Amino acid sequence: MWLLWEILIGILVGFLAGQIVKGRGMGVLVDLIVGIIGSLLGGWIFGLLGLAAYGLIGQLVMGVVGAVVLLLLVRLIKRT
Repeated sequence: MWLLWEILIGILVGFLAGQIVKGRGMGVLVDLIVGIIGSLLGGWIFGLLGLAAYGLIGQLVMGVVGAVVLLLLVRLIKRT
């Protein structure tokens, strides 16, 4: 059940990050996949900074930060 919850939050985070990082876009599906991976990245970034996120809102914030960073990196690489 925990994994399903994380995937659903990742999908929501991917959508939100796709709206924040506008541009030519890479499509909804790629943004959603990046959101799931970005949620993991956000957890790692917050861990490095010594921050903790609790509850649904904390997970969303942490995931959006990670997904935005990942989307920016993917779009930067795609552009080159």
